[in-house]
Amino acid sequence: MESFVYENATRVYFGRGCVGASLEEAVRGLGKTVLLAYGGGSIKKNGIYGEVTGILKKAGKEIVDFPGIMPNPTWRKVQEGKRAVKEHGVDFILGVGGGSVMDCCKAISMAAATERDVWEEYWIRKGVVDFEPVPVGLIVTVVGTGSEVNGEGVITNEEQKIKTSRNYPRCNARFAMLDPVYTYTVSPQQTAAGGFDMLSHVMETYFSGPDDGNISDAVSEALMRTIIRNLPVAIREPENYEARSNLMWASSMAEIGIIKLGKRCDFEAHMIEHQMGAFTDCNHGMGLAVIHPAYYRRICRDGLAKFAAFAERVWEIPAQGKTQEELALAGIDALEAFIRSIGLPATLRELGITDRSLLKPIADSCLINEGGYRALTHGEILEILEECY
Repeated sequence: MESFVYENATRVYFGRGCVGASLEEAVRGLGKTVLLAYGGGSIKKNGIYGEVTGILKKAGKEIVDFPGIMPNPTWRKVQEGKRAVKEHGVDFILGVGGGSVMDCCKAISMAAATERDVWEEYWIRKGVVDFEPVPVGLIVTVVGTGSEVNGEGVITNEEQKIKTSRNYPRCNARFAMLDPVYTYTVSPQQTAAGGFDMLSHVMETYFSGPDDGNISDAVSEALMRTIIRNLPVAIREPENYEARSNLMWASSMAEIGIIKLGKRCDFEAHMIEHQMGAFTDCNHGMGLAVIHPAYYRRICRDGLAKFAAFAERVWEIPAQGKTQEELALAGIDALEAFIRSIGLPATLRELGITDRSLLKPIADSCLINEGGYRALTHGEILEILEECY
C-alpha cells in the first residue's frame, strides 16, 4: 500500500431510534439558533420533521427553517443559505435529507463563514480553509452519497454549467445520525439510484492502482458484494431493516475514506456524470448507471487483472474455460445486467437526455482524472456518450 494520513472528525450515531436517543445530547453546546435545512418536504409527511423539531425545541433551540434544497444543489441555493445564516445569527446548521441536502449544508457552512468568493476560491480551485466553517450536523434520510462522513460537497453553478466537488476536512459534520428506519419511505427508484451511487463509489476506488493485494481492495470487494446482495431486497421489501441497515452503513463505508487509503482512485465516470448533471439536471445515480458499463469496456484492457478479479470475486463468475479478457468482460456484462434488474436506465435516452447536440459540450467540459488505469481524452468521452445514447 502507498503511504497515507487518515483522520475523520465526524461522530456517527447508527441504528434504530438513534435520533430520539441522541440528538439532544449531540446539539448541546452548538449554540442557540439552528438552520434546519431539508429538501422538498417529504420529512414533514413521514414524521421526521416533527420528531426533529420537537427534540430541538426541548433542547432550547430556536429554529430557522431552510427548505427547498434541490437535487444537484446550486450555487444560488448556497448563497441563499448564506444570507439566512447571516440574517438570523445562526450558530449551527442541521441538514436532514440525502446527499444533496448534506452537500449544500457543507457549502453554506463555508460560504457563511468568510467574505471570500467561495465558489471561485474553493470550488473552481482547491483552496486552503484557514477559517472555521459554521458547525454542521446531519441526519440521513436517503443513502447513497456517503456525504455524512466526509467534508465533500458537490455543487452546480447553473450559469457556468459546471458541477464540481471539493472535499475539505474542516467541513466534516460534527455528528451524523443514521437510522435505517428513516429510509423506509424512499421510493424504489431512488433506492436503486442511491444504491448504485454507493456501488459506483466503491468501484471507482477499486479500479485504480496499486493492485498489490492491499486490504483496501479486499474491503471494497466485500462492500460490493454487500450492496449487490442487499439492494434488490430493499427495493422489493422497503421495510426490511437488515437490508436497509446494511446499505446505510455500506454507503458510509464507501466514502468515509477507509477504502481509499493507499489507492490512487479513478472517479472519471463521476466527472462525466457531473457534467451531464450540469447540462441536464439528471439524477446522479441513474446517470452513473448509464455511464459505467461503457466506460469500463473502454478501459478494462488497461487493468485486465483487476477487472477479471471483479468478475470472479464480486460476481462469482467461474474463471475456468475463459481467458482473462473474457472473464473481465463477463464481469462488466454482469454489472450491466444488475443495473437493468434494479430498474435503472441503461441509455441516455432512457435517462431523459434526448438532445444529442449536448453530448459534445458535455464531453469537452469534463475534467480528466489521472487516477485511473488510463486517462481518457475528451474525444473518447464523446465516444462513450455516443455509445450510451
